[in-house]
Amino acid sequence: MSLISIKEVETSKDLKAFIEFHYDLYKGNPYDVPNLYSDERNTLSKDKNAAFDFCEAAYYLAYKDDRLVGRVAAIINHRTNEKWKQKAVRFGWIDFIEDIEVLRALLEAVERYGRSKGMTEIVGPLGFTDMDPEGMLVWGFDQLGTMPTIYNYPYYPKLIGQIGGFEVDNRYVEYKLLVPDAVPEKYTKIADMIGSRYHLRVKKLTRSDVTKGGYGHKLFALINDTYQDLYGFSQLTERQIDQYVKMYMPAVDLNFVTVIEDTSAGNKLVGMGVSIPSLSRALQKCRRGRLLPFGWWHVLRAIKFHKTEGVDLLLMGVMPEYRKKGANALIIADLIPRYQACGIKWGESQVEMETNEGIQSQWEVLDPILHKRRNCYKKVFK
Repeated sequence: MSLISIKEVETSKDLKAFIEFHYDLYKGNPYDVPNLYSDERNTLSKDKNAAFDFCEAAYYLAYKDDRLVGRVAAIINHRTNEKWKQKAVRFGWIDFIEDIEVLRALLEAVERYGRSKGMTEIVGPLGFTDMDPEGMLVWGFDQLGTMPTIYNYPYYPKLIGQIGGFEVDNRYVEYKLLVPDAVPEKYTKIADMIGSRYHLRVKKLTRSDVTKGGYGHKLFALINDTYQDLYGFSQLTERQIDQYVKMYMPAVDLNFVTVIEDTSAGNKLVGMGVSIPSLSRALQKCRRGRLLPFGWWHVLRAIKFHKTEGVDLLLMGVMPEYRKKGANALIIADLIPRYQACGIKWGESQVEMETNEGIQSQWEVLDPILHKRRNCYKKVFK
């Protein structure tokens, strides 16, 4: 029987191999959406990712017969552990060939790392924060992936279930939402009623609003307020917010971003919906995650010219006291006509906790199609 060796990532060459293993494992897969190499390298680099202000991590490569057969990241988010009173090491960026011994060796490497840092349990797949992809796909393997989520082969959950000691710690669902021919009357009526009753208004942002007006920061500050009770969430720091504003906001089509303000409270930002044209097909055309030589053109066509049929509903957040009033309707009623005008036919809800009935109820009028499920797993150390 061939022995499996584990090597910790120590050099730039190692990190390159760590990132590129996914491209090799999923080469030609019609459903996987590979991340850009530059984004992966920035996220995994301690000097580039602001999450390292409160996280620490190690990355591991698995070899069998001198062939690279797997990878995994071991991550400790100290802010999350402190908030939820736990001592958890996360496993993320996990990929492996169909071999249970390879998976076992990778998870044992994460466990050893966690134990050495005083951790008592292992959870995942999770990234550094909620801004990273999370959850292992367990159903919907024949559905196109999205940029913000993880795609994996069906044998992943099968093998983790066979290892023993792991239990499901959280379940996620994802919905496909077809853009209707007209805005459903329920949304328009609720939007009109609560807009006047509670002094709420829809605001469309300009580039000046995002940069000089501070709305880029306000959007992520709202995430801190509205996502604080979600599974594994840790508050974004000011440095993280600065990073995300600089990284993502310049490329966002503001036509697909809607915010809600309370005019009776000094135009306080109380809700937002951030969506982007789907980059799934464009990213599949970026050779090994590179924009050069021709990948940039496919990405540009999707972002700027909307040469795509879908949108990814990245972030939807409404402050709890306004959520109860139905403020979400203002966001949806505003975005649907914009999707129609651009020829968008469907939207992806991204990952939602299965128990989050509040967020799921807002899609009911659109006849949502449940088409993906994913799990996070946990093992308590003995």
